Amino acid sequence: MHRYKASERFLQSKMYKDRFQTGFFSIFSSLDNNPLETWTYCVRQGHIKRITDRDLQSQVLELRAEEDTHKDTFIASPGGRRHKSLAITLPYLVILLKNLKKYFTFQVDVLDDAGATRKLRASNFRSTVEVTPDLCHMPLRLEVGWNQVTLNLDDLMRRAYGSSYVETIRLQINANCRLRRVYFMDRLYREEDVPADFRLCPISDKDRASRCDSLATRADPKHVEEFLQEVTIP
Repeated sequence: MHRYKASERFLQSKMYKDRFQTGFFSIFSSLDNNPLETWTYCVRQGHIKRITDRDLQSQVLELRAEEDTHKDTFIASPGGRRHKSLAITLPYLVILLKNLKKYFTFQVDVLDDAGATRKLRASNFRSTVEVTPDLCHMPLRLEVGWNQVTLNLDDLMRRAYGSSYVETIRLQINANCRLRRVYFMDRLYREEDVPADFRLCPISDKDRASRCDSLATRADPKHVEEFLQEVTIP
């Protein structure tokens, strides 16, 4: 069997390079007609499917697998051979996800100002940080129910590698979780300044928003930064 070799033109294609990036930039919404249109996916002894979440009373994407195969069930973007990089320059990554109380991991591949590709991986089953020249593997503390995970990619790059963030190349989200939305921001915003579509519940739906306030927990990345302060940078 001959291995397919993509053309140089496709390998160097950057997915969102020509898109205007400011404010809030979404790359996934469970409410889209085809939420995985720009993603690839893999399933092993589990499933990836859209379901109705009882807490949100809305459709979400569930990634579920046995704990020994959770690394083999995932979605990743960009999908396919056409695009080599997401080319997203906004420094804040936000993931709205539900904790299913099982092993969970996600990884962001980023380009820094030294021209190096670094992998930032967060897992809820780790308790310490491991930093190598290519990978920074961090613990991720999730509360019960829905969480808003916010990562300052530029700050994490500075703390782990002493370099500056340039762009996000690839994002992979593994089982086990439920996803509502994944987006990037140019800066941190006050809660009331976040568009309704980028919240777990629209502001206008007061009853549902009140209920979601008790369900959703903001995952503060400061605990990751505290771990990194104790790590010897290679």
